[in-house]
Amino acid sequence: MTDPVRYERRGRLALVTMNRPRYRNAQNSAMTYALDAAFTRAVDDDEVAVIVLAGAGDHFSAGHDIGTPERDADTPFPRRAVLWWDHTGRAGADRRYSREAEVYLGMCRRWRDIPKPAVAMVQGACIAGGLMLAWTCDLIVAADDAFFADPVLRMGVPGVEYFAHPWMLGPRFAREVLFTGDRFDAHRAYQVGMVNRVVPRAELETATVALAERIAAMPGFGLSLAKRALNQCEDLMGMRAGMDAVFGLHHLAHAHNAEVTGNPLGGLDAAAMKRSAS
Repeated sequence: MTDPVRYERRGRLALVTMNRPRYRNAQNSAMTYALDAAFTRAVDDDEVAVIVLAGAGDHFSAGHDIGTPERDADTPFPRRAVLWWDHTGRAGADRRYSREAEVYLGMCRRWRDIPKPAVAMVQGACIAGGLMLAWTCDLIVAADDAFFADPVLRMGVPGVEYFAHPWMLGPRFAREVLFTGDRFDAHRAYQVGMVNRVVPRAELETATVALAERIAAMPGFGLSLAKRALNQCEDLMGMRAGMDAVFGLHHLAHAHNAEVTGNPLGGLDAAAMKRSAS
């Protein structure tokens, strides 16, 4: 098996690359904890000023792993994002809630609070859990072939666990994205302010690195304070409290699915999700 995440130093930049291109960089637990280790490594390296998050291959990330042969939802990993017990020995809602509090909501909040700027470099699919990763970054540079969606309402679930939709998309467009589950392209994402720049696919890496290097030339402590200030303002506008509220609704949906269909995802896997969109 190859490493699920690659780490590379490029001068003042740390390039963190999701490395499951065969599965469109679907996020299993091994990848999620490897991302956390890579981000920690970048924070601890005084020579790193900016983090660039990328996806190997044709796609940034197709979201959470809900069906590849390497899905490892029941494998224990050292817990770092929240102080909660190991989910693997639990049952029912305890099992799912404790896992998602750690691996999804907890990890994303931890990464959003990294004291160094992060830039997402997005091409191809950025779906559901992929949106969560991009949204934790401070800036997003998208290729003109990038497309975005949060289609989990097809499972009866009201959006992904890191529910930043109203702040990232605006309330009106967030409703359209969630209620339809439809994709939107990079230019629409730029129009609503979700991404900072849209560039030709062939220029994505060059443009992203140039932007990151420009940011890296700024005073590091000033950058960390500016990032903290912006995060605090978002939270004062209700982002953190809103996420806490919606996380409960998210798990109500899982519990409803489990009671009605016997499956917390409503019986849908990646293939069924794709069919339901056609």
